[in-house]
Amino acid sequence: MELLLVKIKMKQKGQTLIELLIAIGLSAILIPALLVGFSATRNGRAQQEQRLQATSYLKEAQEAIRIIAANNWDNLANSTYHPVVSGSTWALAAGPEAISGFGFTRQIVIGDVYRDSNGNIVTSSGTLDPSTKHITISVSWTNPIASSVSADSYLTRHKNLSHLETTVADFTPGALNPFTNGITITNTNGGEIILGAGGGGGDWCQPNLTLAQLDLPKSGVANAISAIEGQVFAGTGDNSSGVSFADVKITTTYPPVPTLQKTFDGYKTNGVFGEANYGYLAVDNNFKEIVIINLTQYSDPPTNSKYKEEGYFNAPGNGDGNSIYASTNYGYMTSGNKFYIFDLSGKTGSRPQVNPTAVTLSGTGVKTIVVGSYAYVATSGTTNQLQIINVSNPASPSIAGSITVAGQGGKDVYVNSSGTRAYLVTGSSGTQREFFIIDTQTKTSPSLISGGTYDTNGMDPKGVTVVTGNRAIVVGTGGTYQYQVINISNENSPISCGNLQVATGINGVASVLQSDGYAYSYIITGDASSELKIILGGAGAGGGNYAFSGVFESATFDAGKESAWNTLFTTVSAPINTTLQFKVALKHAINNSCSGVSFGNSDFVGPDGQTSSYFPSTGGILSFDNNGSGYENPAQCERYRAYFTTSDSTQTPVIYDVSLSYSP
Repeated sequence: MELLLVKIKMKQKGQTLIELLIAIGLSAILIPALLVGFSATRNGRAQQEQRLQATSYLKEAQEAIRIIAANNWDNLANSTYHPVVSGSTWALAAGPEAISGFGFTRQIVIGDVYRDSNGNIVTSSGTLDPSTKHITISVSWTNPIASSVSADSYLTRHKNLSHLETTVADFTPGALNPFTNGITITNTNGGEIILGAGGGGGDWCQPNLTLAQLDLPKSGVANAISAIEGQVFAGTGDNSSGVSFADVKITTTYPPVPTLQKTFDGYKTNGVFGEANYGYLAVDNNFKEIVIINLTQYSDPPTNSKYKEEGYFNAPGNGDGNSIYASTNYGYMTSGNKFYIFDLSGKTGSRPQVNPTAVTLSGTGVKTIVVGSYAYVATSGTTNQLQIINVSNPASPSIAGSITVAGQGGKDVYVNSSGTRAYLVTGSSGTQREFFIIDTQTKTSPSLISGGTYDTNGMDPKGVTVVTGNRAIVVGTGGTYQYQVINISNENSPISCGNLQVATGINGVASVLQSDGYAYSYIITGDASSELKIILGGAGAGGGNYAFSGVFESATFDAGKESAWNTLFTTVSAPINTTLQFKVALKHAINNSCSGVSFGNSDFVGPDGQTSSYFPSTGGILSFDNNGSGYENPAQCERYRAYFTTSDSTQTPVIYDVSLSYSP
């Protein structure tokens, strides 16, 4: 019995020892974990308290910077600061601050803001916005764990005023400025500025041959024509009986008087292009497909009746020159189904080919026009009657797009100044139409305007041009009328609005809108005694006739104190074939007054602060940089200029109101 009790006691002691060992093991595991948990809880609470305190300091800085900006916007110079109490308000001190006793570092970083042309804030480039600042406030700490809070914001001036001109009374003082010309102030809708009256004109829809005509030399058949204001260039070498080229001066006073200047001989001419001092001929010559004529030099001194050949371009192969166009430093020509670009940075001697590999056309290129970065080529002998060539890289032009119209081969093409419309004529057909309006906005896929076709009714087209008032003129031979005027105001349904009979036929047409508002078409005919004829055009009775260009300079506006000028806002209308641009001038006052401040050309600038640039018709952000030429921002005194142009004497841009915002 005693032995049993001993055993039981020994067993109980062994169990106690085991339990003790288990308890010690569990403590070794749990106590550190509990201690870490207690520590983390304590540190987390401390970190949370730090974050709450830091957020409080951040909000305090936000309120301080708002008050500082309201007191004086000029206090917000770009740099790093911290807020300090100054008297009864806040001020900025340089650099970050260490908040004593709390382990915090606080700073305010002030930077510029730039905007794009639409007024959106951008991170690079753009235009400086003088009335907005980028504010970055941050508060950081290192204990118990390094961290920070920050806030990004954009701060604008608390006061933003505007100067608005919108009524006749607002605009009228500007009409007295010496620089203002060619404009009229109207009161159709409360006050507008438009182009003034032009020189007058006739009616495209009532063509007649009452103006002077001119007999070109010899008896060759005139077959090519080009014109600029005051000058007509005619190619008259369709057979060996005529001269290759005739230069005709046209007086710009009404009525126009044509006078033959000099001529050039020796080739048969297929195409002609003219500039003030040079003529370019596409000719039947396998060694000189393009001939360049100097219109200021002569080959027969002292008689000086013949112009001098100055240079040429010899296209590869044995073809003839079919069409020619010159623009800046390049010449564009076709020879058969090949398209070439040649160098015109100089005019003398053999001009080098620029594109090593010719562009192959679908057919013979009979007319070439270049607008912007694209050449438009009318082709014959193919169903792709119009092809568009990308010439942005003259060394490597390529066909961008083509179009097939339900007609014969292409004969001529006219392209508007924006390159968004092409007007194509094809050979006569008894079952198909000959005039086509083509949408060329997308160069890779030009498309025929729905309904944009016209039947010339038996006349075989030779040429086409588009003139003011949304009129197209198609000329040719055969049929009843060889001069046909088409109203294209509704592109989906062109209709005839005037015709003229020229029994001997018309082989080409060119049109010019003069700077005085008069518009003419020039035609070359089969009339051996008066090949060149002039037809007066215009809007007709009640159609309106506007000057070619005009400028409006506003009166001076006095803001009352030096101010930051921010934006130009406008309400305008700029129809097709018109442009409207602006410049702004800002200057300091003299003795706190704008009455003695004068404005010159060098004071007016565009959005980049340069005198060579313009604001678009929609306005924009004003430059905050002083360019050293007279423009100053901030400034107290302001003027603006509006520049009007039109290539259609029946259309004018319209200004309804102009507003400039500023912040004192």
